Amino acid sequence: MADKLIIVESPAKANTIKKFLGGNTKVLASMGHIRDLPKSKLGIDVEHNFEPEYINIRGKGDLIKTLKKEAKAAKKVYLATDPDREGEAIAWHLAHILEIPEDSVCRVTFNEITKETVQNSIKQPRKIDMNLTDAQQARRVLDRIVGYKMSPVLWKKVKRGLSAGRVQSVAVKLIVDREEEIEKFIPEEYWNIYVTLLEPNSKKKFLASLYGKEGKKLEIHTEEEVKQILNQIEKAKYQVTDVKKGEKKRTPAPPFTTSTMQQEASRKLGFTLKKTMSVAQGLYEGVHVGERGTVGLITYMRTDSTRISEEARAAAKNHIISKYGNSYYENRYYKTKQNAQDAHEAIRPTYIDLEPETIKNYLTNDQFKLYRLIYHRFIASQMAQAIYDTVSATIEANHYQFRSTGQTLKFKGFMALYVETLEGEKEEENTSIPELTVRQEVKKEKLESKQSFTLAPARYTEASLVKALEEKGIGRPSTYSPTITTILERRYIEKEQKQLVPTELGKIVNGLLVENFSDIINVEFTAKIEEEFDEVAEGKEPWKQVIREFYGPFEKQVEKVEKELEHVELIEEVSDIPCEKCGRMMVYKYGRYGKFLACPGYPECKNAKPIVETIEEPCPVCGGKVQVKKTKRGRKFYVCENNGTSCEYISWNKPKIGEVWTPEENKTKKTTKTKTRAKKASTKTKKTATRKKKE
Repeated sequence: MADKLIIVESPAKANTIKKFLGGNTKVLASMGHIRDLPKSKLGIDVEHNFEPEYINIRGKGDLIKTLKKEAKAAKKVYLATDPDREGEAIAWHLAHILEIPEDSVCRVTFNEITKETVQNSIKQPRKIDMNLTDAQQARRVLDRIVGYKMSPVLWKKVKRGLSAGRVQSVAVKLIVDREEEIEKFIPEEYWNIYVTLLEPNSKKKFLASLYGKEGKKLEIHTEEEVKQILNQIEKAKYQVTDVKKGEKKRTPAPPFTTSTMQQEASRKLGFTLKKTMSVAQGLYEGVHVGERGTVGLITYMRTDSTRISEEARAAAKNHIISKYGNSYYENRYYKTKQNAQDAHEAIRPTYIDLEPETIKNYLTNDQFKLYRLIYHRFIASQMAQAIYDTVSATIEANHYQFRSTGQTLKFKGFMALYVETLEGEKEEENTSIPELTVRQEVKKEKLESKQSFTLAPARYTEASLVKALEEKGIGRPSTYSPTITTILERRYIEKEQKQLVPTELGKIVNGLLVENFSDIINVEFTAKIEEEFDEVAEGKEPWKQVIREFYGPFEKQVEKVEKELEHVELIEEVSDIPCEKCGRMMVYKYGRYGKFLACPGYPECKNAKPIVETIEEPCPVCGGKVQVKKTKRGRKFYVCENNGTSCEYISWNKPKIGEVWTPEENKTKKTTKTKTRAKKASTKTKKTATRKKKE
């Protein structure tokens, strides 16, 4: 008989915690949720105050028996699931199954899995926080209602099996809206004029750009304007009219929250959100580190707070001063954003003495990369500002003003360790210009102009979409990764070189939902609901009240839409391609993998085939048409239409205009591995039509 039974969520966490607890203590894992709403029906008793009808999750029967048996035998049971709303709800479900009274002091949480924290937490148990539990129930119930009521609209108009969701549909809408912006964008022409100048004393050359005339900012839109300006300054004298010297300071970024970690891991490491969270989970739950044993290397990785403990702050101070010197340390406090759940610290290393390079041999490559990123970001957040010496000079030529700027890094500060990368931002470089004095004349070496065009808004990447969701108040730290993973898996969006692009299916689904449920599928409503969940978590509002206020208007809208669609048949777009088997004109259908062609005579005629996308560039080997195909994971590759007969061209890279290869070059330019992977992908594409018939 165990004195204590501690139930956590994962076996990895259980193994780490076991090593910190002596005596007769057992640690078991619930393997995540143990009860949930049924999949086969709504599972919410709308008539009786929205009471959820929870059932034990299928396949967990044996685990539940084991947990019940061990709980009955133990003198004390502690529920140590993750320290967030989801973890609180899992603890509540476990308490119900194990018949632990709701007011029992049985709940413990670990913001970091270190020996000291685990032992102290076990000594300070508390009751299950029903406000946090209710906030999770509110999210689960509302999302179930939205998904189960809205999805049938898609079944009637597009295809059975599709699904809608409160947060995921808004995420798809953001991506579709951005794509429409890009398609409608009309580039505008603009020009820049540059002059290369020579400072006569030092003989140093430097570049200046035209920015104004007679003190007013100048915009140049046509080549004709450029010619007029060049004529006026071609033979002019270039004189320095102003020199300003100064100092610029750069402050380090705060320690990571969930979203900033996901964004930075995407930009610096190329990690997907799902991969980032999986690797971070492993670092939090515990890694075997030599003589240290198994320890959690980072604090809890689902947080939107930038707060850090005084102990961690003191450890960072000692590390910085001993490694870099006093001048590199600065005690910093970061302001957490307004709606943040400040229950946890920022994401930081648990042991400052475990520097990434010293434990590299104990980590996988991915663990090392992410741990180093988290470690360096945290230490840098407590370091001094970087300081640049700056100089800006104004040079005048016939009433036109040119500007030249330079900067030199004088003190590295935090940049000695870490520099945050922002979307589309270039790293700051040292740029120098010669020593200049006012009224000094400099010599023109070369005048040049450059034509440019305004750019359309950039497509979202996983990193920039997370940033947008966070800024708009959509979702919370625990929802970003599953939301984006879901819409990728459902083929509503796909990735093209890290960019998120809506599929044809995604555009159709978005259009239908916006047309019929515009009050639900919008940013403002989704953000407002998140705020209401926060109020439930703070005990300010009963969770069923949130559902009740939402359900009335929503149910009326669903009834209205269903009535309008009652006699609407699925509209099918007819192609100009006849069915080879029966002669009917084939129609476009939408399946799991997007658009395909099918015979409208189903089930008498079951002919179906994929839509072949081709490009303008010919095959560089034989001159035939090049088809665009996709692997199972959505990566594009290019294959000649004659592949398998008279040509072997397959490539991951799009052929260039005018590119020609000999058959021998084709063999040398592709490794056997690349050819095999591409051929397998091509075979899978051909087999897809068979699967799509069943859809």
